[in-house]
Amino acid sequence: MRVGAFELGDPLPELREPHALATLRPWVDVGGVGNLALDVLEQHLGAKPLGHLARPGNFLDFTRYRPTIYTQEGQRQIAVPNSFVRYSQQAEGRDFVFLHLLEPHAFGEDYVDSVLGVLEKLGVKRYSLVGAMYDMVPHTRPLRISGSAVGVQAEQDMKKVDVKPSTYQGPTTIMALISNEAVSRQMETMSLVVRLPQYVPLDEDHGGELCLLRTICTIYGLTLDLGEIEQKANKQMTEVNRAVEHNPQLKEMVNQLEKYYEYSLQQESAEKSGTLSPEVEKFLKDISKRFGAN
Repeated sequence: MRVGAFELGDPLPELREPHALATLRPWVDVGGVGNLALDVLEQHLGAKPLGHLARPGNFLDFTRYRPTIYTQEGQRQIAVPNSFVRYSQQAEGRDFVFLHLLEPHAFGEDYVDSVLGVLEKLGVKRYSLVGAMYDMVPHTRPLRISGSAVGVQAEQDMKKVDVKPSTYQGPTTIMALISNEAVSRQMETMSLVVRLPQYVPLDEDHGGELCLLRTICTIYGLTLDLGEIEQKANKQMTEVNRAVEHNPQLKEMVNQLEKYYEYSLQQESAEKSGTLSPEVEKFLKDISKRFGAN
């Protein structure tokens, strides 16, 4: 069944008030955090394939997203980069839709309309974009999540978790239109973006993965065994600590980021009470300029 630019299975599954969780590469998926987390959730919830872009080359530049060659049962195969849709039906409670999206290089508005068409066709009640971005944060402090929510229940769910309201202004992706348009189509929206230390670029950031999974599990009341992921995160933390100890300049930067982190928490608390001290405000401005210049 064609829905916009997507080819979906026919007949479509009957889903019960599904919520959609989406990742978007490469814009908000540094460290592969969003895709890592969704892979774990899909395995736990028994997700099944539902569809993909029928002609991904209409939207994607294959000199940027490279096809890959692999061997299967002695035969050479080619995997073409694509955006995929999966779903999970639950015995109790709501069902889930999972979107693994690649950012388009052409015909972005058509791509957005196609994703929205899939959401409407499946009766999605909430669209949530999840992932990670780099920020001025130290690896020695608990990772935090920034985001937003539109809709009564979505806003209530956000209160269950420690999510910092997003104040970002600047360049974004055409895919941000999905959240805007979803609201006009009577869907709730949510974003959950883990803030990762910018000086620790990891292909697979398991600390970020762990943080995001814990947050999603809290929102939806899911029980997952995250022990293996926690072990991987701890191992990465040990390796980063070792690297910092052998780099005096990096160690000093981490010290400054720790102060910035603590002062930021004070700022959030003070803003709630309306009592931000001049000293804290001056420090935050100074260190923001310093790291911005770097």
